[in-house]
Amino acid sequence: MKLCAALLLCAAWAWAQPGCPATPIYTPCDLLFEMNQAESSAHANPYVSVELKGEFRSPNHKTYLMPAFWNGGGRLVIRFTPVEPGNWDYRITSNIQRFDGQTGSFQASPSEALGFVRVATMHHWATHYSENPVDRKPHLWMGDISYRFAFIDRGAFEQIVNKRAEQKFNHLRGILLGEEGDESKAFSAPDRPNPEFFREVDSRVLYMNRKGIVFDLMLAPGHDSYTRMFPSWQDRERFLRYVVARYSAMNITWQGVREFESYKDSKGLAKEIGAALKQMDAYGHPRTADAAVTSSPCAGDGWMTFITYHSSDDQLGAIEHQLYPAPFVNAEFGLEDSGAGKAAANSIGTDEFRHRLWNATMNGQYVTFGNTGTFAGKGSPVDAKYADSPAAKQMTHWYEFMSDTRHWEIEPYFDVDGGRALALENIEYIVYVENPGPVEVAVEKHGYDIQWFNPITGDYTVGKKFKGDRWTGEPPDHNHDWVLLISREGKKEGMLGSYRFASRDVPIQLQEPEVTPNKIIFEAPDPKGPELAISKSASYGAKLRRETRATRSMMYLWTGEVIGTGQGFRVAGTGKEGQFHVSSILATEPGKTFTLHVTGMNANGKVYTLDRVYQLIP
Repeated sequence: MKLCAALLLCAAWAWAQPGCPATPIYTPCDLLFEMNQAESSAHANPYVSVELKGEFRSPNHKTYLMPAFWNGGGRLVIRFTPVEPGNWDYRITSNIQRFDGQTGSFQASPSEALGFVRVATMHHWATHYSENPVDRKPHLWMGDISYRFAFIDRGAFEQIVNKRAEQKFNHLRGILLGEEGDESKAFSAPDRPNPEFFREVDSRVLYMNRKGIVFDLMLAPGHDSYTRMFPSWQDRERFLRYVVARYSAMNITWQGVREFESYKDSKGLAKEIGAALKQMDAYGHPRTADAAVTSSPCAGDGWMTFITYHSSDDQLGAIEHQLYPAPFVNAEFGLEDSGAGKAAANSIGTDEFRHRLWNATMNGQYVTFGNTGTFAGKGSPVDAKYADSPAAKQMTHWYEFMSDTRHWEIEPYFDVDGGRALALENIEYIVYVENPGPVEVAVEKHGYDIQWFNPITGDYTVGKKFKGDRWTGEPPDHNHDWVLLISREGKKEGMLGSYRFASRDVPIQLQEPEVTPNKIIFEAPDPKGPELAISKSASYGAKLRRETRATRSMMYLWTGEVIGTGQGFRVAGTGKEGQFHVSSILATEPGKTFTLHVTGMNANGKVYTLDRVYQLIP
């Protein structure tokens, strides 16, 4: 994903004339259009009134439609990135007559860039995506957080990015318009962007990209900030087009507004943003809705390509992994406090952070780091010294361990006692032993190498080779958590030349949850019906109908939905029992029908779902 150093030369050249020189693929190039005095007089606010776009045709005859953005004064820019080597042709259309109908061409040369991130399979990622599967390379997503990346000191920003690149991080998520109160520095009014601010953002995103880091772009902070700033659809559409024009040519993902659930008509707004980005972004960068809990309520709306979490709840993550055909990214399961102080409710110590990291991995999620000294939340001081924190080093250990596996093919695995597991059956089994003790893993009958990985230090302890179909043993010591790797290393070496994304004998398929009443192994006696009060907390509880070996451990996910509102479901709780408040998960009113979905998963990974229906009362 490295961007060629020639980018700066290309950008400087582009300011001199409307065209691109010979450009390496995956390197942005800016085409400049300068309005003359008469054109500037006719367009007092070019952000609003000028229409300008370029239609680029690839050597393989695929067309990319790229809008222009206003860059201050009379300057308009079309930013484009070639994704194939060879000759590219383009044609300009505009409501400025002098620009309309201009044509040109340029050569794109091969480069070592890995390309844009794309969804590769049901649950995994790739780069250098093309129609030819041979061109895909697995992408091991490992992210960091810098919410106010555009507002912190430039020197501190570069120090943190440099350290993250050194530590193997390849994603950084931030909010384009900053936290609440920052927005006026970017836009003085809904139709008045600050080009100087956005030029600095451009520079910072390009700096990340040159370091091999993808920018995970959130548009605006939460709690209706975005809709207050851009109150009409016309305002929001114009803003989205502007953002697409500036950043879609860079290596990014789209992550909506922060915590979409905090907005009025939250699901509708997420769909409005996602559908617009899907239509406008010619490169088709991955799209999601940043979420306070989970973005899965938006999964059926046709625009979202991956699911995000702000949750360390393993029951939520483990169950949803069995239900949705999309990659999962845990965007914030905790912030390590390694001395900077607790900045939020989810500020935790290094050991707890590591436990959450590996459990999120066992849920089938890709992971994102955060440190209270570098995450750049509102009011939180940033100090680059915290970039070298203990948990950041343990993230590097995680990355190096996972890089030596076929991480793009592994899935949660349930035939294990004493730990939680991932596996590419017949090849390798990865078991996280959070509480050291006896471990038993069922495997395909072969000879296996045994290694114990210390997630604190990154060191391995080699165990005795094993041959059979059920491995039993214990970690080297009981002083901390361990990761067990059971693998056919010889078999893996024979596969090293291949990035196949389908090595399984039987392809992974999503479960169809069991919904037949007499086959569901639990019941939900609470909340008692048929009415549910909006003004009071309600207790929920599940009870097994029969106990078997498969029910020796059970996970439960409770979600609620108010019929007819269009807002979809929200997570009400997890676990066998607890409490929830209808109005705290969904703004609603008496007289509506509330459906409580109860999903349970047994120790074998089998999923069951039952529904309870209530009439809402005051």
